[in-house]
Amino acid sequence: MNLLRLILFPFSLLYGFITWSRNKCFDKSILPSKSFEIPVISVGNLTMGGTGKSPHIEYLIRLLSEDYKVATLSRGYKRKTKGFILADDQTTAKEIGDEPFQFKSKFENIQVAVDEKRVRGISKIQEQIPEVDAILLDDAFQHRYVKPGLSILLTDFHNLYSQDYIVPSGSLREFRSGARRADIIVVTKCAKVLSPLTRTRINEELKPLPHQELYFSYIEHGAYTPFPGIKFIPDKKKKYSTILLFAGIANSYPLEFYLKNLCIDLEILKFPDHHEYNKKDVTLILETFDSIFSQNKIIVTTEKDAMRLMYPEYIKMLKHYPVCYIPIEIKFHKEDKIKFDNQILQYVKENTRND
Repeated sequence: MNLLRLILFPFSLLYGFITWSRNKCFDKSILPSKSFEIPVISVGNLTMGGTGKSPHIEYLIRLLSEDYKVATLSRGYKRKTKGFILADDQTTAKEIGDEPFQFKSKFENIQVAVDEKRVRGISKIQEQIPEVDAILLDDAFQHRYVKPGLSILLTDFHNLYSQDYIVPSGSLREFRSGARRADIIVVTKCAKVLSPLTRTRINEELKPLPHQELYFSYIEHGAYTPFPGIKFIPDKKKKYSTILLFAGIANSYPLEFYLKNLCIDLEILKFPDHHEYNKKDVTLILETFDSIFSQNKIIVTTEKDAMRLMYPEYIKMLKHYPVCYIPIEIKFHKEDKIKFDNQILQYVKENTRND
């Protein structure tokens, strides 16, 4: 434990005690936790962010939406609105948040809703869209007013919750013991090739309980994707001399590692997580790009950041620049994919209404 972490540790104990007391109130039914007859799958983590919740929600959408009517429910972090909102084709990222906006933009056959009160949000979805078969809760592991039918806990391969500490000396939102509430633990951002020795080591590190399944996933990066309304068409096979990456996400290291193999020089411009871009930010990005001494260069960002720039004023500023984003998808290792998919599908099938 370094000096700063040691100094902050008493504050971590205080914060941890508060969250522990809150959890005990739910465990003993002093605070209410509501179950629903409809299948409710929660995806969350113990840390402050950056484990890959959004792409795992998208994985579940792809898995379920062919056979079931799926809705997602998020709180809509950093949105400019309050209360329950059911997204439509005119809804913006400012109204529902960047992650729900991304779900709505990518998947036409699902319903996307936001509500800071998840119990109310689920009830509203059931009222307004009674044909919905399953609801996916985004970032809801600590939102205990809802008792999900299936709880998925994510942890970053490079920052396992078992090695972390409570904020502010670490990044945990609650004590590690909170992991016991999960039905499934997914170790995210693994290498594409995962040795049996590594799997065994992490299994011994996390010590899943008998009722918990442990799976391993990794990120698969897509090709350069142009912004809608921007003339630039990226050469997907070309190796650029310089890539300017700008990102406002908690952990951009997987994308940085990926892009380093696609260029000679990688320049990085970082913004806070869930950063709300303004014209000054876009000007900074473009000025930084213009200052790079290379003609064979492009601007790249994450899909989540791109969602926050889908406004006419920003597209107008960017339209003459070579700007694109990299989409990502979650993949499970061969030995895990079938088992994970079957567990999810079986849960939904067993708990879906038969009208």
